[in-house]
Amino acid sequence: MIFNNDWDEQLKEETEKDYFQELRYKLAKEYKLHKVYPPKEDLFKALKLTPYEDTKVVILGQDPYHGPGQAHGLSFSVKPGVRIPPSLVNIYKELHSDLGVPIPNHGTLV
Repeated sequence: MIFNNDWDEQLKEETEKDYFQELRYKLAKEYKLHKVYPPKEDLFKALKLTPYEDTKVVILGQDPYHGPGQAHGLSFSVKPGVRIPPSLVNIYKELHSDLGVPIPNHGTLV
């Protein structure tokens, strides 16, 4: 089990494939040898926080955050106290102009 919820069943076949096992091995090695973002415990955070049954859409970011304190396993989100990245500022602006959603003063999407 990787996600500890219904994502495990949905992705079981995929996570058992050779390429996925090789990827897990490579990631484990990278975490031992280098500073890697997000922290290991935040890998797949979105899937751990939201059961498959409750998921309406999955958004994948093109360029992951790579600075200390930025990446924490959720596309476009940053931890509390971290400056809101330009990409998220743009998302907030679009949500506000299209739907009237108030613009938060933080970048945490949890």
